[in-house]
Order: sequence, then C-alpha cells, then structure tokens
Amino acid sequence: MPQITDRDAVWDGISGPWDVLIVGGGIVGAGILREAAHEGLRALLVEAGDFASGTSSRSSKMVHGGLRYLNTGQIMLTVESVRERQRLLKEGRGLIDPLRILLLAYKGDMPPGWVIGIGLAVYDTIAGKWQHGHLSAAAVERVCPIAANEVLADGYRFFDAQTDDARLVLRLIQEGVRAGGKAVHYARAEGLLRGMDKRVCGIQIRDLIHNRTAEARAAVVINATGAWADDLREKVGRKPRLRRLRGSHLFFPRDKLPVDREVTFQHPEDRRYILVFPWEGVTIVGNTDMDYRGEMETDPRIREPEVEYLMAAVGRAFGCLKLSRRDVRSTQTGFRSVLDTGKKNPSKESRDEVLWDESGLVTIAGGKLTMYRHMACKTLNFIRRRLPGRARPERRPRALDELDCREFTGMAASAGLGMPQQVRLLGRYGHAAPDLMRAAHPGELQPVGSTPTLWAELRWAARAEGVIHLEDLLLRRTRLGLTLPEGAQGEMERIRTICREELGWDDARWQRESDAYHALWRRAYAPPGE
Repeated sequence: MPQITDRDAVWDGISGPWDVLIVGGGIVGAGILREAAHEGLRALLVEAGDFASGTSSRSSKMVHGGLRYLNTGQIMLTVESVRERQRLLKEGRGLIDPLRILLLAYKGDMPPGWVIGIGLAVYDTIAGKWQHGHLSAAAVERVCPIAANEVLADGYRFFDAQTDDARLVLRLIQEGVRAGGKAVHYARAEGLLRGMDKRVCGIQIRDLIHNRTAEARAAVVINATGAWADDLREKVGRKPRLRRLRGSHLFFPRDKLPVDREVTFQHPEDRRYILVFPWEGVTIVGNTDMDYRGEMETDPRIREPEVEYLMAAVGRAFGCLKLSRRDVRSTQTGFRSVLDTGKKNPSKESRDEVLWDESGLVTIAGGKLTMYRHMACKTLNFIRRRLPGRARPERRPRALDELDCREFTGMAASAGLGMPQQVRLLGRYGHAAPDLMRAAHPGELQPVGSTPTLWAELRWAARAEGVIHLEDLLLRRTRLGLTLPEGAQGEMERIRTICREELGWDDARWQRESDAYHALWRRAYAPPGE
C-alpha cells in the first residue's frame, strides 16, 4: 500500500505538471488532496514543516456543530457543521467519537441558561436526534460532583464529538496518497511562478532536509496555509485580510482533574465558553482567543496572561480541587485565522470559510476542522473552470474511506485486543491497520504508560508515516509528548530502541534528535514557569 515515507520518490517527479498544487499540510490542505486524488486529478501537496504541525495539531480537538454560532446568528454555519459532524461520526468511528457534554450555567450568566436550552433544542432538531436535557443544580452535582458550588444555577447535557486532530490529518493524507496523490513535508514554497499572462502557474520549492530546490507547475495553485495564508498572498501583491488569533490549552493529569465528559461554562471575565474534557489519558482545558500581531512562530509558547485566564476558569468550575499551575503536565499554543471584519471581540468574528482567486493564486481560509470536507469540495468546485474537461463528479464524496475490517479484526482478536482498541486502531490508521498489526513486535500491543497509545503505534509511525524528527513521532504521529510526564522522558530508552531499528539512526543522530526534542519541549510545551 502506498505510504508517505519516500520523500525522494516524490521529489524526483515534483516538477509536474500537476492539475492541483496545494500549499499547506493541515486539515484543509489534506482534505483537498484527498478529494482531488479521488477525483482522478494529478495532485501534489507541499508542507513547509511536518504534516499538521501548525494549527491542525493544536486545536481543541472538537468535531462540533457550532452551538455558539447560533448565538451570533450564523445559522447556516451551524446547520452545515452539524451535518458534517454526523457524517464524520458515521464514517470515522475510532477517530471521531461521540462526546458527552455537561454545560454549567451560573447565576448571572448572559445569556441565561434557559436561552441555551432553546439553542440546544434547535441544535438537536438540526441533527435529527433529541439528545439534550435540562439538569437541576442537584442533578449536576450528582453527574459531576467536583463542579458543585454556591453560584451554580443549573446545567444541560448534550452531545458533540472529538478527534485527534493530527491523526485525522495523517489519515486524510494517506488516503489521498493511496488514491494517487502525492505529498511531501519539510518542503517550503519560497516563491510563485508566473505564466505569460502574469498569473500564478506554479511554485518554487526548497527541500529543507536536503537543501535542494525545484520548480513545480500546475493548472491551479491552492493556498491552504491557514494562519499563514496572508504571507503567500503577499507574493501576489495583496494586502492582509485575515485576523490571526492565539489559542492555548493546558493539559492536566487525569487524576488531578478527573472528568468523564466535557464540561463547558462561561469564563467569569468575558463570558467566552471554556472547555474541560478528557482526551488520550489527560484532561485538557482550553482555549484562549486572543489577537496576535507579532511574527509567526512555528512552535509558540503559552503566555502568562493566557495561563492566568485558563487557571481562573479552572478555579471557577473546580475550585474544590484547589488546582495550581504546578499541577499542569504540559501546554500547547497555536494560531488560527478568521476574516478580519474589525469586530472588537475576536470571538465574534465569523468562522465561515472564504475563497479568493488573486492573480491565479486560489486561497481558502477561515472555517474550522469539522468543515474540512465541505471546504475541500467547495474549493475544487471553485477551480473547476480552470480544469478543462473535469466535470463535477456525480458521487457525493465520503469524508473518510470505507474500510474492509475483516482481516484486521481477525488479527486483532487473535492478539487479544478488545473491541474498543480495535475500533480505535481502525479509525486512526484506516487501510494501514492490518500492516500495523503485522509490524508489531512481542509486547508492543500494550499501552504506553497511562495513555491509550500502543507501543506498536510508535513502530508503525517510524516505519511508514514519514517521521523525519523525533518531535514528529512524539507530538503528532502519537501525542505522547503532550500526555506523558516531562514529554515522555521516562519512556525514552524504549522509544530510542524503536527509532534506531526503524529509522536507522545511529547514536549520534539519536542524541541530536533527543536534544533538539527536549529543548523544543521545554521551550514550547512545558508547564508554565519551567
């Protein structure tokens, strides 16, 4: 089965010509690659860093219908988001999972809880499933005892969904490659090529691993770089149109902040909704939504005002736990972009996607993770006039490939994996799940520490998922750098054995990678104050 490991093979044919050349290896770029390849288009994706290394590994992990968008009047966005959420829940079991949610309403909240109840009724009506319900303060305390306090008025229960955002990107890219597309990471678009008509017809690319350059030509160049989109637009002489926002999260050990569902509530300072939810063996608290006007960073660090903001939220909802910043296991910060309409509060800006054709450079920006398939299809329909002979396909595209589970299920059952583990591996690895099982060494179908990640997942990632640096393996292919203490320092010896065997790293290479990873972790992911 085609994999994404052989960068040299992609580079040898990188000049094209291509039908579609996608710049940006996040969720939107990956979705476009998959859809384009399934349509039979010659499609190439280039990413300056690792796949999903930007916003798409730093999101709030939510696949949601956009309940809060009802409050801002974005009805159609909510309708479309709910439909996409339902599609993903159906097609992506094990990677996109239902999530129980408890909404806390406090005395003095605006809007009051009963308004939220009306919104939830609309929300469930759109989904075609009546899943929400009102809870008294006493009932909230029974469901989540650690949330009880004297200012709690009542609450609501409902459902949304969550995912591992970086794994979703990887599965999309792998399905795109399986369908005939090509993808190369650590390859930066350094310039744009122009045709006789002065319109964009390709890009200049630099391989950041081997320091080689190439020119790739295409009928259409798509700018899917998210928060970096204005940087590429600047190369065609366009002024910035996007508003860059910082979003940060705190990761707590599950035993420090024990929740079995998402708990959401208004922040006491600005009434933005804060999310507290279980994920991959930890509990995440997020997120902030703050303007950012500085130089863009690949691995930004959480800032002190963001730490204070999130800790104030934790104190309001879970004051009885007396948590402090010393209880935080890790942190993560990312950038996202929305169309800048000048609203005072960045959270009030529209989350709709925008599409522009500027001197031949097509930019898709805005939107949100849940809508990646919708955005990919919309982009391909937008460029269809520039692809003569390519009519709109008759099929209604799936968000993820349909899988034949029989071979994997037999192997996994024989190996003693329970149904939840089987569903999880199928969802995360798709068509590659049987190969992962075959690659596993004795004892590697056991979880790593307190996480649900199996040791076999590290081996498979190192073998077949384009790992270039140790950070790729621990921050995106798996999430152990975020979920284990000290960035997985306690498991490094066994990780070293796997990396040396699968990646062919000698002692000197391992030491360089280990030093670089730990320096990065301390700089960008360590608990506040370290």
